[in-house]
Amino acid sequence: MRIGRWLLGGVAGLAALAGVAWLNREAIFIAIAHSQLPHVAPNHPVRWAEGPAQPPAGERPPNIVLILADDLGYNDITFNGGGVAGGLVPTPNIDSIGHDGVSFAAGYDGNATCAPSRAAIMTGRNVTRFGFEFTPAPVAFERMVGTQHEQDDIVLPRFFPDRLKAMPPGTTKGAAAVNNLAVPTSEIMIAKLLQGRGYHTIHFGKWHLGGSPGARPEQRGFDESLGFMAGASMYLPEHDPGVVNAKQPWDPIDRFLWPNLPYAVQFNGSPMFAPAGYMTDYLTDEAVKAIHANRNRPFFIYYAPNAIHTPLQAKKADYDALPQIGDHRLRVYGAMARDLDRNVGRLLSALKAEGLDKNTIVIFTSDNGGANYIGLPEINKPYRGWKATFFEGGIHSPFFIRWPDKVKPGSRFAYPVAHVDIFATAAAAAGAPLPADRPIDGVDLIPYVTGQTAGRPHQTLYWRSGQYKVVLDGDWKLQVSEAQGKVWLYDLSSDPTEHHDLSPARPDKVAALKTLLAAQDARRVKPIWPSLLQGPIFVDHPSGQPQKKGDEYILWDN
Repeated sequence: MRIGRWLLGGVAGLAALAGVAWLNREAIFIAIAHSQLPHVAPNHPVRWAEGPAQPPAGERPPNIVLILADDLGYNDITFNGGGVAGGLVPTPNIDSIGHDGVSFAAGYDGNATCAPSRAAIMTGRNVTRFGFEFTPAPVAFERMVGTQHEQDDIVLPRFFPDRLKAMPPGTTKGAAAVNNLAVPTSEIMIAKLLQGRGYHTIHFGKWHLGGSPGARPEQRGFDESLGFMAGASMYLPEHDPGVVNAKQPWDPIDRFLWPNLPYAVQFNGSPMFAPAGYMTDYLTDEAVKAIHANRNRPFFIYYAPNAIHTPLQAKKADYDALPQIGDHRLRVYGAMARDLDRNVGRLLSALKAEGLDKNTIVIFTSDNGGANYIGLPEINKPYRGWKATFFEGGIHSPFFIRWPDKVKPGSRFAYPVAHVDIFATAAAAAGAPLPADRPIDGVDLIPYVTGQTAGRPHQTLYWRSGQYKVVLDGDWKLQVSEAQGKVWLYDLSSDPTEHHDLSPARPDKVAALKTLLAAQDARRVKPIWPSLLQGPIFVDHPSGQPQKKGDEYILWDN
């Protein structure tokens, strides 16, 4: 039986193409959702809280700037010799953070999808410790895309209506219900920890960790927040004369995004208003102003643009600058990467202009690997897999830290590190004690980078999304899909790109790692809400291509 096309995006879980009945349901849902779009006011100025007029006497703790790209593939930057379209889109500014600081050769994401990965960064904890295991998605949309059909020997994703009774109250009905799927307020976020050390904390861009009262960024430790609560946003209005769009006609999520995403931001929970210009540029314009406003006090900036997540929209000037790329979708994608890199450079330049660059920690990474649903095959090379898989292509991302006062330029660290380490690293730099009432999975990476501490920061790393689980112990990696009754075993020391499954030859190692996986599971909690959907992600080719019998896939839960 051949598995049908299936896609997972930041807005929702699973989607697939079928017959007329499917398209009718989709059209009805999109029309209903479009009728519920919020009012968006015209753009108006944002007034940033001003710090002291003069710098403090004596030493001050380092500023911290965390730059989190969205769905950036491992091969989307030129640092490792790759880059979009075979290197036709240089990323010198992003690359400079690794060249001027430390690059982590084995940098791992908190999860293979947006929201759980961001939660791991903000809390320093594996999300299975507090149940934020899946990406929040509207139940109505999941029900639509997850209804099972059989047609021409194609199996579509499964929706599990019997699990609705286990959903938390207020999360299944209404357009705003998804906002109630949030990181528990009992979790301590890094912004709150840094506030306690006198830092002014600011969030820009995507949040995706809950939008209900108590869950918003300005209620979780951020003094100021400019961005959007959902998993995606328009970069410009679709018909703006300065934008070039690329749509994926095979992708139901893409077809949902275009008519339903607002072009809007909020400031500290205000009503929505329009940005001034291309979204990534606008967020950077305001971040530069915030850096100036806070030049005389320690600050933490969490800069999380939605670049280069769908919808694929590029500025015409960037698109026109890449005539050497023939494929339209790839050219739009490359233009978005070009814009993201330029904006990273603007942030770095602003720090230097204010005389802050030497005493500022700059961290760069992506929330997860590049997505299969944009239909571009090279974005995660040399790794297999995509966003929504635990193959290296889904969780192995660029990861750099630049701190001129502490980290030697050109440093390279070989052992695995993870998103959870950002919390502990930032806390240590700020002199903030870690919370003592809960396990913190991350460690301060700076002593390892400088050579003060030897060895591996982590012997074991663990990921889970429902029945799909992974453990990395030393160089051995075991993936388990319980729903498929399938395992994959790789020795990353000799096979870092996961091309040689050793599970048939090493049942002893499989058994040992399954025992370790069970021990990890036993120390975690149940998800806050159940997985309502399950479907396949093909490992070796993007969506939009015909499936072939024998194509390898995993079953992803959301």
